[in-house]
This record gives sequence, C-alpha cells and structure tokens, in this order.
Amino acid sequence: MPDIALSVFTMKAHNETTPLELVMTHELENRREAESNWIKATGFEAKSGTICPLSGENGAPSKILVGVGDRLPQPDDIWWLSEVYEKLPKNRYEIINAPSDAILRSGAIGWALAAYKFDRYLSDKNEKISKLALPKAIDLDGVIREATSVALVRDLVNTPTDDLGPAELQDAAEALAEEFGASCSTIVGDDLLDENFPAIHAVGRAAALGREPRLIDLIWGEDTAPRVTLVGKGVCFDTGGLDIKTGGSMRLMKKDMGGAANALGLARLIMTAGLKVRLRLLIPAVENAIAGNSYRPGDVVATRKGFSVEIGNTDAEGRVVLCDALALACEETPDYLFDFATLTGAARVALGPDLPATFSNDDTLWTALETAAKHVGDPLWRLPLWAPYDEGLASPIADICNIGDSPMGGSITAALYLQRFVDEGIKWVHVDLYAWNPKARPGRPKGGEAQAIRAVYAALSSLV
Repeated sequence: MPDIALSVFTMKAHNETTPLELVMTHELENRREAESNWIKATGFEAKSGTICPLSGENGAPSKILVGVGDRLPQPDDIWWLSEVYEKLPKNRYEIINAPSDAILRSGAIGWALAAYKFDRYLSDKNEKISKLALPKAIDLDGVIREATSVALVRDLVNTPTDDLGPAELQDAAEALAEEFGASCSTIVGDDLLDENFPAIHAVGRAAALGREPRLIDLIWGEDTAPRVTLVGKGVCFDTGGLDIKTGGSMRLMKKDMGGAANALGLARLIMTAGLKVRLRLLIPAVENAIAGNSYRPGDVVATRKGFSVEIGNTDAEGRVVLCDALALACEETPDYLFDFATLTGAARVALGPDLPATFSNDDTLWTALETAAKHVGDPLWRLPLWAPYDEGLASPIADICNIGDSPMGGSITAALYLQRFVDEGIKWVHVDLYAWNPKARPGRPKGGEAQAIRAVYAALSSLV
C-alpha cells in the first residue's frame, strides 16, 4: 500500500519550519530594500514555480519566496506546488500566506504526488522527502486519501507484467478487501465457462499456467445504500493476440490493466472516505497471450448476456472481456455504473493522453461528473454515443462484431459496443483513458497515472 502521502505532511508548524511566501510578479516592486536588492541580484521574477531563498542567520534561509506569476493559484489546480516541491532542498516548510484553505488543500495533494517515486526496481532509492505543515482547517485525511489512491494506481500500472499478472491483480483486490472489511471472490480458469463468463475465458485462455483468466468481484457497504458498481479492464498484458501488435505498440502494454488499476484506486477512495454506498468492483483480469489455443479472427464468441460476438480483430480484446462483466453488473440493477478501460487508440488520437474520452447515457449524471471534474481539476471530455455508427458493428454471422467497419470514430464504436451490454434504464458512464504520462511534468513522473477517479468520487459524493 503506498504510504508516501503519510510522510510528507505535519499538522503543526515546527520551530525549524522554513516559511514559504507566495509572490505574484507585480508584488516584487513592494519588497524591502534589502530583499529587493537580493531579488534583483538573483534574477528572480516570481514566475510560476520558481523560488528565491532569502538569507537569515547562520546562512540558513529566513524564508523562501515562491513565484506564482501573474495569477494566484486556483482550487482546481492540484499541481501548482509540485514544481516548487521538486526545487526545494529537503526540509520542513509552511506556506505563510495561502490565498485560501481550498487552494492550500489542492496544492497539498500535488505536494504529496510530487514526492511519489516508483523505485521498486532501483538499487539507489535516494528518496527526497520534504514535509509541509498544514493548519488544522485543512482536511488532511481527505488530502492523504486522494494522494494515496492516486499513488496506488500509479504503482499498479508501473509494475511490469512479470510481477503483476491476473493473479497479482487478484491479490491487490483481496488486500483492499481485507483492509476495509469487504468481501472478495474470484472465478478462475475453466470455472468461468461453468459460471457463464465465456467471453472473458476466450480472451484469456491462451495465457500460461498461473496466469489463467479470472473475474474478480469485490463487494463493500450496506445493501440498503445506493448501489455503485465499478468495472475495470484488467488486461495485464496485450500482445494483440493473433492480430499481434508491432514491437513499438506492444512496449507499454503492461499498462493495459490501467482501467482496473483506476477502478481499484477509486474503490479505495470510496471505502477510505466511508461513502454511504453499496460498492461493487468487477475486474475481468486476463493476459491476451499467443498460443495454440488463442482465440482467432473470425471466431464467434458467446457472452454472458446471450449475444454472439464475431471477432473481427483479436486486438480489440478489452471490450470482449468487459461485456461479460457489464452484463453481470446489470443483473442487480445498480444505481450508477462506471467502467474504466484503456480501450482505444482512437481516443488518444482525438484527445491526447491527458483527456479521457467519456461517454454517458444519462445527461444528469454527466452534468454532475463534468461539474466535479472541473471543481477538482481532474479533466474529462464527453464524446457522443452516436447511434448511427452502431450499424457499423453488424456481423453477417453473429449478433455483433467486436470492431466497426471503419477506422473512423473508433472510440465511439467501442463505446456503442459496450452499450449493447448495459441494460436500459441503468445510469452508465464509460471512461476510455490512457492511464499513462508519456513525459514527466511536475508531480507527474513519466509512467502510470490515475485519471477520472477524483472526478468520479467527487460526483458520487454529491449524488448519494
């Protein structure tokens, strides 16, 4: 369990805490003469994310000026302190002129995430941890809850498949269940056929012994509470199957379980907060491997819902495993159903790595989600469930094909495929995310990333 957030905060200022003073560009003109001369000598212009230590007794800084540019930070920007964290020497700090508690709270999340480092395989861990003193008015538990859930997602996505296959994903869910008193059951291997999950089995059956496909099912909360079900795509590695990917496209496929990782992170966020819901988490966990018994292009696969699916491409496996899990989710008619998946390259072409393509069959739910996403700075972008494209999923020999008849609108046709397995009247959101930072930025190292979970949590908090 990632505990980095626990080690970077203190509730009370310490005698040796170094003050951090936020400074806007225009405020440099009003400094005391001695400070002004030093500022000019160092070339400090109060640009966002820059610092200027002011010398005190014994050469130690009396305080450090922190540039914020021409505009004060806003509550929806959790990254405004991240660049500052990375530039400060290891120490204890206190912001002495935060514009508001909300702005300080958001900055504190970014502070914790700037301290995150995936160092499991590094011989030289050399951690640099600086502490930030927070006033009692700040919801420290909430800050730690969000930062730790994001760190969990990052750890899971960053872990190579050799150490995080379907069985280890099951271990992660079971550990979460044990921590919060939830139940967790798993259907493994050929038992999936006996329990009517043929699509999950078909995609994962070629994996090696010990990496058999499985359906992980975690349940937490009171049965009488509003029912929230999360479904996460858990493809722990995706070769593309017999429609094999090229080497470059396969390089990052350890992250193809990013949907499951984000669903686990969101589940942790919900349970840690004690949100008054009856939570269910479903993860179809597979490895899309190549062997003599791999499912093939042209095969017709059965599904739990009773629809037959023609396999147009074995590299469109995520939607195949998700459809069985969505069908199960709908059998108990949840109040809210969310699925998370690293589903299509088309979504990344359209929106890039930072904006998850989001689909919903309910405008009211989307409005709550959009509002929450903007409020907490966890961006989402809605794409349409454009019904005319549904005809592109037609198959001459099965009820539906797992790919569209055109390369255009790929994220939309994938969402329309999933919608076939969601019962009418159930409020549903599908998040097609990347779960990865392709380049390092302050607070966001290159590698696995949590997306949408803070927005969904905030939306649920307003709805239940």
